Amino acid sequence: MSLATQKTVSSYSPQSQSEDVFRSAGVASAAVFTSRVSGLVREGAMARLFGASSAYDAFLIGFRIPNLARDLFAEGALSAAFVPVFVEYLQNKDRKEAAHLANLVATAMILGIGGLCALGVVFSPWLVRILTSGWFHAAPEKYAQAVQLTQIMFPFLLLVALAAQAMGILNALNQFAVPAFSSTMFNVGSVVSGVILGFWLGPRIGLSPINGMAIGVVFGGALQLAWQLPSLWRDGIRFRFAFDFQHEGLRRIMALMVPGIVGNASIQINVVVTTILATTIHDPVRGLDGPVAWLGYAFRFMQLPLGLFGVAIATATLPAIGRSAASGDTFEFRETLARSLGLTFLLTVPSSVGLILLGRSMIGLIYEGANFKAYDTSQTTLALSCYALGLAGYSAIKILGPAFYALGDARTPMYTSLASIAVNVGLCWLFAFHWGMGQTGLALATAFVANLAFLALYLLMHGRIGGVYGRRLRGVVWKVSVASVVMGVTIWALSRGFHAVFARVGVARLCDIGIGVPAGAAVIYTLCRLLRVEELTMATRALGEPILRRFPALAAKLGV
Repeated sequence: MSLATQKTVSSYSPQSQSEDVFRSAGVASAAVFTSRVSGLVREGAMARLFGASSAYDAFLIGFRIPNLARDLFAEGALSAAFVPVFVEYLQNKDRKEAAHLANLVATAMILGIGGLCALGVVFSPWLVRILTSGWFHAAPEKYAQAVQLTQIMFPFLLLVALAAQAMGILNALNQFAVPAFSSTMFNVGSVVSGVILGFWLGPRIGLSPINGMAIGVVFGGALQLAWQLPSLWRDGIRFRFAFDFQHEGLRRIMALMVPGIVGNASIQINVVVTTILATTIHDPVRGLDGPVAWLGYAFRFMQLPLGLFGVAIATATLPAIGRSAASGDTFEFRETLARSLGLTFLLTVPSSVGLILLGRSMIGLIYEGANFKAYDTSQTTLALSCYALGLAGYSAIKILGPAFYALGDARTPMYTSLASIAVNVGLCWLFAFHWGMGQTGLALATAFVANLAFLALYLLMHGRIGGVYGRRLRGVVWKVSVASVVMGVTIWALSRGFHAVFARVGVARLCDIGIGVPAGAAVIYTLCRLLRVEELTMATRALGEPILRRFPALAAKLGV
């Protein structure tokens, strides 16, 4: 029976659930912010240590293969399939049954993904050759180094898959801070251990700096998992090997995962296509060294708002809409989904404008220096500006895709994803090669595909549940877009003034970030309040209530 025809059984208002989601998203967002900032620090360290060099290009390829598999199997299809079923077991059965299901899934992952890691190490030469067609003959040493780094980092996949399952369990138990901070543990652990192994211990044992950083990635994955284990133990979730491949819950998760893997594969295949094409681009200044690294640095930078807003909101939304779907509450499901999408647009549209206008200053401050030159800043900025155009689409997909899983429908996202692969290949060829835009064209194609995939999923969800409050969502987008234009003009004028007044570029860039960003945020907040964007009011109330409860005198003064 479809959700649209089931009876509403909610015990509290959908608006209340939406505010709960906003509050949980705020907690997750604060933790994700720390994670993304630590990630940028990590990338900044890598940029200064290796720049856009041949070694760093090889490292990116070596990391990308297990990382793509992680997105595809672990944090992609597994999380989207596991969380709704686990939530249903918590809600309709008991904690013991849910814990047993978690152990069955973990055991299956250790066997399946552990085997995949072993195969990945063996077949790394072939996998890397697929990704680096432009290097195999033109730069054989670079290809060989990428193979070695891939083999070192492949075990990271199993560790981070188990960490992703732990994150899903804790989120289902309404714990968002600890799992969200786990990525910070990875960033800190990988860079600290990598620097120790590569630059301090490495020269003593014959280990190259880049190989030391690769081993650090595996250490970081182990720390990401270990960070979450105490919270799981406190909630009575302790891992024990469990074998029952006929278990109803495990079979349901696997049934959702199979089309889910195909559905998530579009994003990963699009990344693979972009990487393959980037290895064939010959930059007039850097040759084959540069395009892969520039795209990698730019996309990593976009991960900050994507994680801070898109991932955090999606993380908080999935358990909530999973409970609505399990109870058959259409109205609550639709309201929560619409409010989450509205909040996503409220936060990501201004962020896109900010990245486009202030990207050069941000990249220059964090990356530029030592081996990362001004030319690298310029090329990375161009790629970031194009990626930023797809930020809202990327973020909304992270909410809409799992929403279909909550309804037990993994096929719709699968078909949409398969269609987007063909579109991506065509746009990459058109922008990057036919129009001669190089790696910038690849980033632009990625953004277009993200937005098109969002529109397709939105329209399909609209038909599936009988509407997603489209008129209200369009109103949010329109109001936020108007406010973002005013914000953009303000930031642009301030930036021009800073660069005209200060002779030192570094000082002007600091002013762009230290003054321009808060000024832009103030403009967006003020205008959205004046335009009565409901999501802003709800988010402010949801995040402010816990603070005001701690300070009753302040609450009385404010009259709330």
